Parts: sequence; C-alpha cells; structure tokens
Amino acid sequence: MQGEQIAEGRGKRTGRRVIATQPQFVVEVSFEDLTKMLGVDGMNIGTYTSSPKPDGSLDGMGEGVFATFDGEFVTWKGIGVGRFVGAGAVQYRGCLSYSTTSPKLSKLNGVAGAFEFEVDAEGNTHSKIWEWK
Repeated sequence: MQGEQIAEGRGKRTGRRVIATQPQFVVEVSFEDLTKMLGVDGMNIGTYTSSPKPDGSLDGMGEGVFATFDGEFVTWKGIGVGRFVGAGAVQYRGCLSYSTTSPKLSKLNGVAGAFEFEVDAEGNTHSKIWEWK
C-alpha cells in the first residue's frame, strides 16, 4: 500500500552510453537532481541501465547517492519497469532500497520506496517517491 510521499526531485540527465548491443542493447544513463527527502534538501546522483523486454517495455536497474547539503549521505538501489512515452521521453516505475548512517534520515533504512521517474525528450528528470507500507 502506498504511504506518504517521502521525496521529490527535479534535475537533468547528465550522460548516456551504450554498454552492450548483443544479444540485446543495454544503455547506461546518469542523472543529477535537487531532491527533498524526508523534508531534507540535497543533491541526488544516480546511474541506471535499461534494456528492452520482448513486449517493448524496459527493464531498469540502478543505484545512487543522496547527499544532504550539510554532508550526510543515503545510498539507494532500485529496480523498475520503463516505457517510451513519445519523442524520446521515458517513464519508469519501481522500488528503491536505502542505506544510511544519518540520524535524521535513518528511517529510510527500513523503507521500501515506490518511485515514479520520468525523463522528457530534453533530458529533464522528475522523480517522486512514496513509502511502500
């Protein structure tokens, strides 16, 4: 069940590269965004890989780091399913797992985050994350 929204971020895709073409293509994507997580502002940096599934949807896996502006860190790992939504835009839906030693963000250690992540044709990103209860 979807719980409270725990984060939202807006940013930019910073890089893309093909890391495999056979037996199917795999694309690696990196992004940076400004995020507010549990009410704390910071910078989120992540990298994920995508590859096509037989039905045209995308299999995605990624990991990254959220750094608060006062120097605390949260690492995350995620898995999701994506789809093309026209003219180079992509949407992903999936789940995140967190790890941190930050006292003010320690709640995240026991949270599964349900996310929406979108990238438009110009490379602008928008993410929302809810606690999955």
